[in-house]
Amino acid sequence: MNQKPFIALDFPTWEKTSIFLDHFSESLNVKVGMELYLQNGPIIIEKILNKNHRIFLDLKLHDIPNTVYGAMKGLAGLDLDLINVHAAGGSVMMEKALEGLQAGTPANHSPAKLIAVTQLTSTTEEQMQREQLIPKTINESVLHYATLAKEAGLDGVVCSPHESSLIKEYCGEDFIRVTPGIRLTNDQKGDQKRVTTPRMAREMGSSFIVVGRSITGASNPVEAYERIVQEWEGLE
Repeated sequence: MNQKPFIALDFPTWEKTSIFLDHFSESLNVKVGMELYLQNGPIIIEKILNKNHRIFLDLKLHDIPNTVYGAMKGLAGLDLDLINVHAAGGSVMMEKALEGLQAGTPANHSPAKLIAVTQLTSTTEEQMQREQLIPKTINESVLHYATLAKEAGLDGVVCSPHESSLIKEYCGEDFIRVTPGIRLTNDQKGDQKRVTTPRMAREMGSSFIVVGRSITGASNPVEAYERIVQEWEGLE
């Protein structure tokens, strides 16, 4: 799996998704989230694969272990590069997710990388403490979830760039750190709270970055994408 940025395809329909993707002549890393997947179903994955793009399916599965096992077993046949669960579901749920992924992966195929969401990049420390009743710092909470994910056999986590170096230190270089909340310097944050630029994310130790509105909302998406790639790769 290459380390190009993932573009978040936060569109409601295939028509809008296709129009956006047609701006690009190269193969992309893309993220399909709940909005696009749940309104269109598995056929959306097939259509994107037919355009030769690689997919991170971001559904954040979080349910009882047997339900997640069954869901992951079904999703494993979609030829994905990356898929996730929510670490708050607990160790047993994450272990069952991995079992389902392995059981459902077709013969002669490698399973998708499985990662766990820690704390959303839209969550502040104050909000976490008040609403989730977690009497810790957000760094401690994220590291705790990351440690549980590693112990469960997962390949990595979703976190903000601010926690990447800490996770790298405790969980190792090979433990994947996927970081959304990426913005160019002059872009608005929107509903994200813990955000950084592509350059800062690289310096902080992110393995992969996910970029949405800075590209999908740009007047020239290809130009915006190329600028983000240059920053991410340290060429600018």
